[in-house]
Amino acid sequence: MGESIGARDRQLSRHAMDADDVRQAYRRWAGVYDAAFGAVSRRARAAAVAAVNAAPGAHVLEVGVGTGLALPLYQRDKRIIGIDLSTEMLERARMRVQRERLDHVAALLELDAQDTGFDTGQFDVAVAMFVASVVPDPRALARELRRVVRPDGLILFVNHFAIDHGLRGWIERLMTPASRSLGWHPDFTLDRLFPLEDAGNAHLETSVTDMPPLGIFQLVSLINR
Repeated sequence: MGESIGARDRQLSRHAMDADDVRQAYRRWAGVYDAAFGAVSRRARAAAVAAVNAAPGAHVLEVGVGTGLALPLYQRDKRIIGIDLSTEMLERARMRVQRERLDHVAALLELDAQDTGFDTGQFDVAVAMFVASVVPDPRALARELRRVVRPDGLILFVNHFAIDHGLRGWIERLMTPASRSLGWHPDFTLDRLFPLEDAGNAHLETSVTDMPPLGIFQLVSLINR
């Protein structure tokens, strides 16, 4: 039998990260992030950016911009604002923008994704890549993105979502106590981002697509209603 949602919530709560945990983790990761994570996440990142590029509207928010790996992939007619909680990751993103002359990047800001301070409906598209399993309150992240994206705008999440069975599920649960050191929750499930009753609600127009390699990551697309 799979682990119950309540049991997963209690386990996740025991190993929950706050903003300082996230900052400390990505201070450690900043120097090696591209080498350690860039290749394995490349195709999922490219798929998310392709969806952004195909979407109507120019004003794009990238949440958890990190070292800026996705920034060169956006079409130059998009205006990108990237935010992150890590000073060290943002420093590397800014160096990338300068080095590669990414003039379509309007700003890189150190902000909390759960409470950005942006105007309601300011963006046409928001994309959060590998962020949902990092923030302290994933549902607050989802609510904030729905607030700052205009009606009928596009919200995208790329993330690893855990399963509750088989060898992979066992490994994910085994890794959970290391969440603070890793800087993300290996046992993070989709219902932590959207309640199950919302995820199946037709008015959300949500779709989930497995991404290579081996379906490790999923692309979640949401039309903002």
